Order: sequence, then C-alpha cells, then structure tokens
Amino acid sequence: MKINLNDYQIIEGVNITLICPHCGNRGTFVPIVKDILSLNDDNKPVILGIRKCPNPNCGGYSFIIQDASTNDVCLESYPTAKMEFKKDSIPQQISETFEEAIVCYANQCYVASAIMVRKTLEQLCEDKGTEGKNLKERLQALVKTITMPHELKEGMDMLRILGNNAAHVRLTDFDSISEKELSVSIQFTKEVLKSVYQFDKLLSALRALKKE
Repeated sequence: MKINLNDYQIIEGVNITLICPHCGNRGTFVPIVKDILSLNDDNKPVILGIRKCPNPNCGGYSFIIQDASTNDVCLESYPTAKMEFKKDSIPQQISETFEEAIVCYANQCYVASAIMVRKTLEQLCEDKGTEGKNLKERLQALVKTITMPHELKEGMDMLRILGNNAAHVRLTDFDSISEKELSVSIQFTKEVLKSVYQFDKLLSALRALKKE
C-alpha cells in the first residue's frame, strides 16, 4: 500500500487492539508518538502510527496503518503478527521449516508457505524413517506406523497435494493457493505435529500425576 505524504496532518493517536508480533499476546496497543493522517493510493484517508505492546515483559513496537473512517480498524501492521506455534518436543529442523511456512503466510507469500508445509511433511517422514519413491508413498507408510485420528491421516495427503500445486505453474487439485487454503493448511499441520510429537509428552505428564 502506497501512502502519499506530500500532504498530511499530524494528529493524536488512539489505542488499537493487536496481536503482538514479538510476544504473541493480544492486547490494547498505545501510541508513543503522534500519528500522521494522509491518503493512500486509492485516495482514501489512512492513519500512520507507532504503537507499543502493553505487556510489561515485552514493550515491543508495531508500525500500523489504520482506516481513518473508523479509526479502529488496522489495515496493515509491521512486523507482521505470526500464528502461535509451540515447538516443544518437535525436532529442530522440522520446527524451523514449519515456522518458515508460518512466516511466509504472515507476509502473504502463500505459494512459498504451501511449499514449506510440504517440506515439513517430507522432514516428518524422514524423521520417522518411512520409505517410498515419493512423498505420497512415504506418507502412506507413515500413517501405518503412527497413532493419530483418521482425519489427520487423510488430511496429510491433501497438504501434500497443495504443496505440489504450489510448486507447479498450473493448479490441478486446488482452485487457488490463497490465504484461506494456507490458513487451514497451517492449522492442520500444527495438529499433525502435535499428534506425532507432543501428545506423548502430555500423556506422560498426566500419568506422572496419577497415584501409584
């Protein structure tokens, strides 16, 4: 979004609710300097400002662009807030790849995000030692060796296909590689990783609470 700063006004800023890109908490961000009122490339009034995270242990900043007609709708913010992702018990290589998928999604790079989701599945198969001449066969071998709901097993192959589509010029199985497809795909992949790597840890913690 281009902002025209040839003509602008300095105005008082207002609080706005955001998810912090630094600590991940949602809160009411406050202005730390005055805002700028100007026009975007569609000749609509927008507000530029800097906001501070209310979390006393964070205090991180966000550059924001607000819709001046409502004064409380954030059109864009930077750094971009990412989906929450807990890495506990997940191998480092896999967690780093999946986090890259989340970063690409947050920055609206949906094709790149889909490819990284597919790579996450490839690394999952490699970590579990499943064999096959392609990812489809390796996933088929994987679901025979792990315990998880049938729906997650079925969904992994759909994630593979989405990644295939993203890597080719023509889409064959999906109508688009867009925010909607990637939002669902990333949420689904998080559940797969939880099922494979994190549920055992939670079960062990629960068993430890049980009296002998």
